[in-house]
Amino acid sequence: MGDFVLYKEDIDRINKILSHLITESASAYVLLINKDGNLISQVGFSPNINVTTLAALAAGSFASTKAIATLIGETEFSVMFHQGERENIHISLVDEDVIMVLIFDDRTNLGLVKMVAAQAKAKLSHVLKDVHGNGIPDVMPDVVAGGEVQDKLDSLFPGEK
Repeated sequence: MGDFVLYKEDIDRINKILSHLITESASAYVLLINKDGNLISQVGFSPNINVTTLAALAAGSFASTKAIATLIGETEFSVMFHQGERENIHISLVDEDVIMVLIFDDRTNLGLVKMVAAQAKAKLSHVLKDVHGNGIPDVMPDVVAGGEVQDKLDSLFPGEK
C-alpha cells in the first residue's frame, strides 16, 4: 500500500484501540510500526526500552521470518511470539505495511493476549483502510503540457499574478 498520511484524528483512533488492547490483555506496552521500522504509535509504559531500536529490530525480525516462510512454502507468517524469562513479545502483521508489537509479562497469558490482539488488529485494519483510502490528494492529475500547468496553477491559486 506504500506511503500514507496520518492525521490527528487517525492517530487518536489508533491510540484508542491500542489503549484498549493494553487494558484488556493486561500487557505493558504496544508499538505500531511500519515494515521499515518507523514508529507510527506507542501506548503503555516501559522505561528500559529504546523504542527506536525495538521498532527497527521488530521490523527486521519480521522481514527475516518472511524469508523463512518463503523457504517452507508459506507466503508470510502473520504472527510471531517470543517468550523470555520475564518479558514476552507478540508481533503481528496488521496489514501489508503495518506491524503491531505487544510486550507483556506473566501477569497475563498468551491465549488472552492472542485473542485481544486479534480483535485489535481487526479494528486497526479498518482504520488503516480508511487512511489508505484517503491517500495523498493528487492536485494535478492529468497535466501534461506547459500551458495546462499554468491553467491548473491559476485555478488552484486565483488572483496570484
